[in-house]
Amino acid sequence: MSKSIKHRHFILHKPYGYLSQFIYEGKRKSRKKTLGSLYDFPEGTMAIGRLDETSEGLLLLTTDGKVSYDIRSKLVEKEYYAQVDGIITEEAIEQLKKGVEIGIPGGKYTTLPCKAKLITNIEDVPIENRHVRDERHGPLSWVSLTLTEGKFRQVRKMTAAVGFPTLRLVRVRIGKMHLNLQKGNVNEVFTFLK
Repeated sequence: MSKSIKHRHFILHKPYGYLSQFIYEGKRKSRKKTLGSLYDFPEGTMAIGRLDETSEGLLLLTTDGKVSYDIRSKLVEKEYYAQVDGIITEEAIEQLKKGVEIGIPGGKYTTLPCKAKLITNIEDVPIENRHVRDERHGPLSWVSLTLTEGKFRQVRKMTAAVGFPTLRLVRVRIGKMHLNLQKGNVNEVFTFLK
């Protein structure tokens, strides 16, 4: 008789400057910060869709590969807030909505249509007001992008493709799960609601 495995699931507010992995596997010794330094995760825990070192926000983790596969599917929306260089135009937002051509390993790719909108108020999102650059370099604005796909550095490449490079990137939602933790905090959950 086989014993059923009890999987565990976690919600994390990944801070800026952390890798979405548990062990740094770089060639050179480094003081890179990893998820394992934030919490004592059980063996076999994996991040569901990574955030790069300079991105922050909602990260789901699980010991169940099937759950990871399901959440990474195109059936589950992922929403990001991107702080961009300049005041993003309505024309650029319309281009993002329709899909833009970006470079990916192996060539060019046209992103799927997505939801995009200018953000005028982010006070309700639990993110710190982190300084990204000197104000003398020009204005900044925030845009919300809701995607159902996740190519390598996709949001950053999309905003750059329409002329507004991303300076700060925060994932605020995956499916029905919203970012509502202070940075670095981890909560264990019974199940994920897609």
